[in-house]
Amino acid sequence: MTESVHWCLEHGPRNGETIVMLHGNNAGGWMWGPQIERLPERHLLTPDLPALGERYGLRWPGMRAAADDIAEIIREHAIGGTAHVVGLSLGGFVAVHLVHRHPQLVRSCMITGVALTGLTSLERFLIPPQIPLWRKRWYWRAQAAAFGVPADGRDLYVESAVRVSPDTNRTIFRELAESTVPAEPFAYSGPILAVAGEKEQRSVRDAFPALGQALPQLQTWVAPGMHHPWNIEDPDLFTEVLRTFADTGEREASGEATRPNP
Repeated sequence: MTESVHWCLEHGPRNGETIVMLHGNNAGGWMWGPQIERLPERHLLTPDLPALGERYGLRWPGMRAAADDIAEIIREHAIGGTAHVVGLSLGGFVAVHLVHRHPQLVRSCMITGVALTGLTSLERFLIPPQIPLWRKRWYWRAQAAAFGVPADGRDLYVESAVRVSPDTNRTIFRELAESTVPAEPFAYSGPILAVAGEKEQRSVRDAFPALGQALPQLQTWVAPGMHHPWNIEDPDLFTEVLRTFADTGEREASGEATRPNP
């Protein structure tokens, strides 16, 4: 395992094809622990996004610059300079901008929990009053319990979340509240899968048609019974979907993922 100036950890043997895993907001590359444990044969990169994780002292540079940051990591550390990309929540937003700005670097892209067309009016009303609480340990301990974070990982989860600066929290929220689908056409022609947990906010599922219009090859799936961080909630299911999609370009070997009509 090695570490770069980007705070990117490398796991597994350096052969085959690389999978880059992009974490959610108020988290870090550590959140992929369940997948790292279940994919010992794969070459994985788990970077921290700018202003988050071990890079919390930086300013959030915006979605496009964050995508450029990940592109540099892929060029420097991925086998052959290309990678399969998996992004959850904020990491999924960054992944979409990565395939838009650097399509030649991405073998496949799987995103989950990504409200690309912006938040609903209710979410815009309910979330801002909570932002000051994002610096409180009790708030994140409650979130960890609700999300099913294992007890032995909750301290890390809480510490990672509370040290994110208030400015970063506000800036990221403002960016995510609006549509973040790039206006310019996509050149990416590889496989892409968008997933929504059945029990997460409706805005994630509502974004499928707009992304399908931009990327007609899009496959979509609703993960039954799952909440937002389902890589932790059901790590076996998440890892199997990830593995199958990276290997075949389909959610299931039978190819039963759906494609929306743009």
